[in-house]
Amino acid sequence: MLTIVDYGVGNLASIANMLAYLGVAHRIAGDEAGILSAERLLLPGIGAFDPAMDKLRASGLVAPLQQRVMADRVPVLGICLGMQIMCNGSEEGQRPGLGWFDADVRRFDVARMDQRRVIPHMGWNEVQPMQPEHPVLAGLPQPSRFYFVHGYHVVCRDPADELLRCHYGYPFAAGIAHGNRVAVQFHPEKSHRFGMALMANFANWQP
Repeated sequence: MLTIVDYGVGNLASIANMLAYLGVAHRIAGDEAGILSAERLLLPGIGAFDPAMDKLRASGLVAPLQQRVMADRVPVLGICLGMQIMCNGSEEGQRPGLGWFDADVRRFDVARMDQRRVIPHMGWNEVQPMQPEHPVLAGLPQPSRFYFVHGYHVVCRDPADELLRCHYGYPFAAGIAHGNRVAVQFHPEKSHRFGMALMANFANWQP
């Protein structure tokens, strides 16, 4: 059973619809008991970093999430802002993140770009696997294209944590992975067959 974390931020219906289409058993939970009984977790997110962290803390779910993810080591997938709040912190705000990845969130730096790009990065873009043997990427069509909507991106302190790379003005981490934790900057629930392949892999992944 896959548990989608409901803390008031994220496109839960679209995620649930894709999981239902894939035949993945799932539920939406926004209480401590639901998180503590989760066999695997999906942390969504849409919006800004500090409001998301404020809502997550107000929901009372930080402690049970820390228990299940960092102590019990259940598999977890972060999506979009969910990926960013799994990191140490963000230039977008002042709140600390969950710290599940030793990584920081930075605004796209237009001064570094090979050509002028519109911020936020919005639309379809190809990704390159940096850990091609990772089970969550198994059988992913190549080249793979995913749907992005973001103005900030993750910078890993350990390059070995980079799972997928994308280019938008310069290369950035489109996906990260460490132990039982995986996160992606794009929206797999909006990415058709590419997103379905990744979500199905995560639903069966046993780290």
